[in-house]
Amino acid sequence: MREILRTSDAVRISWLTALLAGGRIDAIVFDGHTSVLEGLANAIPRRLMVVDEDYDAAMGLLAQAGELDDRDASIGTNSGDQPDHLLNGRLILHQPRGGYRSAIDPIFLAAAAPDVQNTRILDVGCGVGAVALCYTARASSTEVVGLELQPHLAMLAEYNVAANRFDARIQIMNGDLLNPPPELRPESFDEVMANPPYLRAGHADPSPDVTKAISTIEGAADLACWVRFCVAMARPSGGITFIHRADRLDELLALLFEHVGGIVVFPLWSFAGQPAKRVIVRGRRGAKSPMRLSAGMVLHTVSNDFTRGAESVLRDGMALSL
Repeated sequence: MREILRTSDAVRISWLTALLAGGRIDAIVFDGHTSVLEGLANAIPRRLMVVDEDYDAAMGLLAQAGELDDRDASIGTNSGDQPDHLLNGRLILHQPRGGYRSAIDPIFLAAAAPDVQNTRILDVGCGVGAVALCYTARASSTEVVGLELQPHLAMLAEYNVAANRFDARIQIMNGDLLNPPPELRPESFDEVMANPPYLRAGHADPSPDVTKAISTIEGAADLACWVRFCVAMARPSGGITFIHRADRLDELLALLFEHVGGIVVFPLWSFAGQPAKRVIVRGRRGAKSPMRLSAGMVLHTVSNDFTRGAESVLRDGMALSL
């Protein structure tokens, strides 16, 4: 789980919990019992926590509501120039100190693509390169191309590629999927992966942080544009993989069905017995086999730790069996 903020104001904690619940985000308060036991209800700050996959959405929602001051917004960001680490320290990931930051979705997306030798992969909307890095760390012999709209994120992705010594295997391009670089030829990739903005335009107030707004809310390129581009870039019978919000699964499937078959839907359950909030959807261009619903994976135990299966992906870099 990740910390959103900490405060000793019990009324504010209650209000923010209700605000997040209105956005379908479940929050948990830590340290509340400690304050009571110490006999000083407001002396010990309480931590407002959410599961990792809800962190970006929660921060965006609270920022849009004007509920994050500078002290709150600093929580969870890089301290000084210290980078983040992925896969139990195997990968270095430099990220912006504010704005949109990678959580666990990119790691699970990277785990969904198979490791096939001499495979050419396209990571659409690569951000700072988390998907490309995690896949390359596992795959034996591949070439990964990352396409990123925002120039400063593309530059940071290039920096991360160099920092992890993957220069020979990962290429980052700055460009728009609506007007892609000429080097990106249609039907030239064995696998195409995407983690698109998960909110429809007009259905959420954009974050005042431009980077976060572009990363989380659809702009000129809506989900249909993302699907068309990914399908066009994949070779015949090439794999296409998305990670997205579960409440947009029907829309995503409707867009894929015309050109993609053999689809597998892999739910990511935050906790056992609760509705899935994320789904991985993978299929093959031109395939004719029917859709299949996978058992998916439960991410957290009742004590809020990651399950053994989730740990194997997040720490050990294991592939998902879709």
